[in-house]
Amino acid sequence: MAAKTNSSGDRKARIEAMRRAERSRERRNRILTIGASVLIVAGLVVSGTVLIRSQSDDNGSDTAAGDSKSTGKWETGSDGVKTWSTKLAQNHVTKSVKYPMEPPVGGDHNPVWQNCDGDVYDKAIKNENAVHSLEHGAVWVTYNSKASEAEVKALAEKVEKTPYTLMSPVDDQKDPIMLSAWGHQRTVTGAKDPNLDKFLETYVQGEQTPEPGAACTNGIS
Repeated sequence: MAAKTNSSGDRKARIEAMRRAERSRERRNRILTIGASVLIVAGLVVSGTVLIRSQSDDNGSDTAAGDSKSTGKWETGSDGVKTWSTKLAQNHVTKSVKYPMEPPVGGDHNPVWQNCDGDVYDKAIKNENAVHSLEHGAVWVTYNSKASEAEVKALAEKVEKTPYTLMSPVDDQKDPIMLSAWGHQRTVTGAKDPNLDKFLETYVQGEQTPEPGAACTNGIS
């Protein structure tokens, strides 16, 4: 009887030990599961925070890039050509850009250029595309409502014969007819003004061109 009692007691002890071991394993598993869940959640929170910060930084960069305010100013040479005094940015942006001059002669601009192979536009074009054309070495001929129809027609005929030029109306410009290249600008009286030919000769694919030889076709027209 004593043997049976001992055997029964041993069995109970083993069963109890197994139960304790099982409970211990369950506790460890719960702890591991909770720990893993916490790590996963923490990882998701960190990733989300990094993504939000990255997007915020990107948005901030886009906003900054979309504003071409500059501390520069115009410096007028003895030949009447104005030159912007500081280096102009060349970032590609998809937002509208506030330029410190009108028409603009450089700065952040759209990734796509305005076609400038002697292209004449009878409606206003976007500054951001035109500035990209200037980066390629084009000269932009612009006029407002004060320019006569005859002069506009004569200028258009001139532009159409000149590669790396484009022409369009700019209502807000100060003078009736203006010429713009990257970092340079001047006023002319019309198609017969000798300063027109001189400006074209100097600045069409001139030394000021940031990207000489870049295309003036296959852009926006």
